Amino acid sequence: MIHRLGELWQHTPQAFWLVLAACAYFAVMAVRLTVIDVRHHLLPNRIVFPSYAVAGVLLLAAAAFAGTGADQGSAGPLAGLASQPVLRVVAGAAILWLFYFILRLAYPPGMGFGDVKLAGVLGMYLGYLGWGHLFAGTFLAFLLGGLWSIALLAARRGTLKSSIPFGPFMLAGTAAAMLLPA
Repeated sequence: MIHRLGELWQHTPQAFWLVLAACAYFAVMAVRLTVIDVRHHLLPNRIVFPSYAVAGVLLLAAAAFAGTGADQGSAGPLAGLASQPVLRVVAGAAILWLFYFILRLAYPPGMGFGDVKLAGVLGMYLGYLGWGHLFAGTFLAFLLGGLWSIALLAARRGTLKSSIPFGPFMLAGTAAAMLLPA
């Protein structure tokens, strides 16, 4: 995201300010949701639902200002369509929401529906950056959550049946992926 901000500042200042505002909103949202999820194992709708609107408006507007930013080259029209920033924001939200929804359906005790709802918001941020970031943010969330679980088991502070709030790991994975270069 930092690299993307530098590019936007040079080429499209309007998009720069929109993405910067989206990042600031993400930081505030992430801190609030992390504290609440750690304390109460809950990701409140009153924070998650408005985040769809705020992130959506800011990121879609930034994508529209920045233009396509992608060269179709010889990859064909479908590859060019998949590289459109506006489409990536929407598709990123849908793909990540669907992935977490399927996990929730497969094993309901393992994933709360708050995590599913949050996944759509995070998918917008990661989709804006690109498909690699979407994958990296998702992978990092599960890696960090898994490492935390192993640490709890090793310290004998949890069992295989213990539940952990997964929202903070989703947010941390997204934040880490946002720091990766383009």
